[in-house]
Amino acid sequence: MDTFGQLLRRHRESAGLSLRQLDSLIHFQYSHISQVERGERRPTEALATNCDRVLGADGTLIEAYRIERAGTTDMHRRAMLRAMTALAAAPAVAPLAGLEALRHGLGDMVTPDRDEWEQIAADHGHGYYRQSHAALMAQLGADLTVLQHQLAADSGVRRAGLLRAASRLSVIVALSLVASGQTVMGRRWWKTAHRVADESGDTETRVLARAWDVVNSCYDGRSPSAVVVLSDEVLPMLGRQATAAACGLLAGRAQALSLARRHADAVATVRQLADLAQQLPAAIVDDVESLWGWPEHRFHHTESWVYTHAGRLVDAEAAQERALDLYPASQARLRAQVQLQQAARLIRGGHIPDGLRYAADTLDALPAHLHNHLLRSVATQVAAAVPRTERSRPAFVDLTDRVRA
Repeated sequence: MDTFGQLLRRHRESAGLSLRQLDSLIHFQYSHISQVERGERRPTEALATNCDRVLGADGTLIEAYRIERAGTTDMHRRAMLRAMTALAAAPAVAPLAGLEALRHGLGDMVTPDRDEWEQIAADHGHGYYRQSHAALMAQLGADLTVLQHQLAADSGVRRAGLLRAASRLSVIVALSLVASGQTVMGRRWWKTAHRVADESGDTETRVLARAWDVVNSCYDGRSPSAVVVLSDEVLPMLGRQATAAACGLLAGRAQALSLARRHADAVATVRQLADLAQQLPAAIVDDVESLWGWPEHRFHHTESWVYTHAGRLVDAEAAQERALDLYPASQARLRAQVQLQQAARLIRGGHIPDGLRYAADTLDALPAHLHNHLLRSVATQVAAAVPRTERSRPAFVDLTDRVRA
């Protein structure tokens, strides 16, 4: 009996279509289709349905997909149970990872087709701003350990979803490492997030991983020109649909352009971002507590950064006031970053003692456990705004000492 892939290839060739021609008709990458035809990748229901329609297979491909999927369900269940049982019993596995493996194993016995990794990634996106670094990394470590074993055991229809979740969790690991000052390790995890996203074949996931990398690169010591180049590479991936990932990419690009002193380009990118953000679905705008949303305060934060660096101080002041009004209480550190941008604006406007005093007051008011590498990076930008002729001031020396400490 022919496999789904063999049947798909016969129908495609009978229709006189190349892989690339079929790609353009069903909006799946031709390399993905080729892997399915060769049996190297499991088909999805969307692929089977679209191919059946475009190739005029009269339900033959859909039926072949369902038969093949039914035949792999029991095999998948056994593979998952073996993987989770072995992981839970491994003596070197952390207790939290062992418990998660047991939970996933039990869940797979009851509902083997249920995929909860999308929800797990969403939960981590909401927990990022609320959990301590240690608690967040412990839970991420447990989840990634389980996910790694599931990816090793699953080459079926759920693999793409597992890879999407793995990329998002890798993004959070990278963000957390950079925030704690471990920039070298953070860059390694960015590369992993990119590779896993690419393997998923999902364009939105690929853009998301790179968008957060571009934003984060403005704080981790990479050259601004290199960050702009990275954003240039991602721009062709953006579709016409407004998404949080697309907005994130433009925001990071605008900030990098500011650091590269390309202020006119940065302002133009902010305007482009404003147009795109207006098209976002309400669910994304209203998701104010998550990494994966794009709330209004994030846009005004980007405006504040760009206009402050560009010397457009009236626009910067308006953006800062709006951002501070909108930031939720759970994001006190990000609110403090906007306040530091206010300090930089005061300094650029000639109010140097007031700006330095406001920066010091902002740092003092923020609890010590919220001080991290990102906050220090913005404080460094405040110090850089002080003219060289004014750097003998005790308040300037105090600020630079705080940043170094």
